[in-house]
Amino acid sequence: MIHLTLLQRFLVGSLAILGSVGLIVSKPEPGTDWAEYNGDGARSHYSPLSQITPDNVQRLQVAWTYASGGADTVGNRTQMQCNPVVIGGILYGVSANTQAFAVDASTGKERWKTRLPDTDGTTSRGVTYWTDGSEERIFFGAGNWLYALDAKTGEPIQEFGQTGRINLLEGITRPGADEYVRSNTPNTIYKNLLIVGARVSEGETALLGDIRAFDVRTGQKVWTFHTIPQPSEPGYSTWQPANPRQRLGGANAWAGMAIDRERGIVFIPTGSAAYDFYGGNRKGDNLYANCLLALDAATGKRLWHFQFVHHDIWDRDPPAPPNLLTVVQGNKRIDAVAQTTKQGHVFVFDRVTGKPLFPVVEKAFPTDGVAGEQPSRTQPIPLKPAPFTAQAFTEKDINPWASNRDEIAATLRKARTGSPFIPLTSTMTIFFPGTDGGAQWGGSATDPEGTIYIPAKQNPCFSTLISTEQPTAGKASVTGANLYALNCKACHGADRKGNHDGSYPSLLGVNARLSTDAIHQVLLKGRGMMPSFSHLPEAERKAIVDFLQDKTTSAQPVNAPKAGLPYQHTGYNRWYDSNGYPVSAPPWGTLTAIDLNTGEHRWQVPLGEYPELTAKGIPPTGTDNYGGPLVTGSGLLFIAASRDGQLRALDKRTGKILWQAPLPAAGFATPATYSVNGKQYVVIACGGGKLGRKSGDRYVAYALP
Repeated sequence: MIHLTLLQRFLVGSLAILGSVGLIVSKPEPGTDWAEYNGDGARSHYSPLSQITPDNVQRLQVAWTYASGGADTVGNRTQMQCNPVVIGGILYGVSANTQAFAVDASTGKERWKTRLPDTDGTTSRGVTYWTDGSEERIFFGAGNWLYALDAKTGEPIQEFGQTGRINLLEGITRPGADEYVRSNTPNTIYKNLLIVGARVSEGETALLGDIRAFDVRTGQKVWTFHTIPQPSEPGYSTWQPANPRQRLGGANAWAGMAIDRERGIVFIPTGSAAYDFYGGNRKGDNLYANCLLALDAATGKRLWHFQFVHHDIWDRDPPAPPNLLTVVQGNKRIDAVAQTTKQGHVFVFDRVTGKPLFPVVEKAFPTDGVAGEQPSRTQPIPLKPAPFTAQAFTEKDINPWASNRDEIAATLRKARTGSPFIPLTSTMTIFFPGTDGGAQWGGSATDPEGTIYIPAKQNPCFSTLISTEQPTAGKASVTGANLYALNCKACHGADRKGNHDGSYPSLLGVNARLSTDAIHQVLLKGRGMMPSFSHLPEAERKAIVDFLQDKTTSAQPVNAPKAGLPYQHTGYNRWYDSNGYPVSAPPWGTLTAIDLNTGEHRWQVPLGEYPELTAKGIPPTGTDNYGGPLVTGSGLLFIAASRDGQLRALDKRTGKILWQAPLPAAGFATPATYSVNGKQYVVIACGGGKLGRKSGDRYVAYALP
């Protein structure tokens, strides 16, 4: 319990008020803020606050609600993945239509909100706060821009970059690349540097994934780390043929990073090389894609690295920032860094040396890919901790009450399954866990005792590789239907119906929802998860739009595109039975606690439920989930994330649910906790918009009466 004298309460309140009007920068009590993305530079998702306890958590009630605006209540395409930051009684977040805002953290009353015209539907995970003790700035990404805002007013800082923003395209372009780049995960502060990763597209036209550091005051670039090396740099020989930076993109730092400020080390997970599912044009292990990089934060110099997947052709890049924590082994305290993976593993390293703290072996996996592909013969697998998800999906693992079980079994018998890292071919290939995990971008929580708490999902996905059958450039022609198949089918489906859970929307009847000009703008600029197709000639974009609108001109030929990759995958296909439930046996979503001192699992429980199944007497199955946990000093673990739209509080020792409450829209985000004037709050962004859930714009804060 937090106890404040009347004088302390007066001082804390006065400091917050004075800070809000710009007289001084507020100086709250240590531990009362949620100062960074996921809580701190260690990305621990942890707060020492303990006013809300296992004994009183059932008394939680809504303290305030803030309508941030911008939700798509017709198509349900907007999301809010934001983990807000709270500094001195002010909460900073991002709305459903990607506008930054500040509200009073004790009342939810708005102080300011941006009105930016060019956010392009970026799905933001939050903002970054910086202060030198007198000036305060908020950094956040929207569209291809990175903005610096005055934390008191929300106005752009004119001396930063180009009148308050920098263009993230500059310095990462290459021949034939598109223009899709988004800094949607909060950046990392080290002294006077803003260390920036970005999302780029995942196709063959992706931009370079370089990691960059900018001066927080001027926006000038200070250093760059080339994740795809130049000829003079280590790792260059792992990309064949030569000159990979001229031909390839990706290997980008999209998931966020952690920082050890005392040692000056930044820990950065990197993405897959593009194109994600075929690597015949990038033979070799492909450093520094799919790595955990430890860089000197001041200079960008590599200190050590570990590659989780060699020559990734499965989109198996690390999905979240690593966690920094301290563990005890053999009576020795070791500062460690832990990284979760989509495949369901936790790798734990000595933070300084990069040495694994538990054995890791190179294990052989199938290598029979398509013509031209050269998969790695082995992949690194930790012997401890044990995986937190199942590692294969076979006939014995089919959901026992699946509505069309016999049909699923017959299909599965013809598929390539039963192992991780099976190369895609023209035969149906199973990913288990699915293409986005396992662990996902919400990340994991750690506590001071060395336990990690990992939300995950276990839903099978499938795909194949098919020949692109591109005409010879300049000698033949393609139709709008051909161009749709090459550029759009992998996500939206051959039938244009999208996927089952709405992650990729149906394009049937799109002309009834969007004007012709609007469709052209989406193709040109991208929206949300969809990259820009500005690299396509205008005539080809027009042919795609005509095809989507079922116009007869869609069959008219246009000049053939330049010959590219020989294969395209057939989509991120989550596999459901005829009633809409995953075809695998539950649990479909889990929360797992692992002691990283010993590597032993402590507990695992289902995360989420389908109420209609529970009503039939089926134990909670867990659900697909997006978003991370929050752990507090009193031993509580708060998490939303599940598709059933609940916020839950669990006992961190046992995983037992102690309290839950329905949200106005599903909370596909990570909650934050903070204290103002001696009162502890828990806040969650309720944006929905995934897994077939409605979109919302509310931030909801809870507190004790």
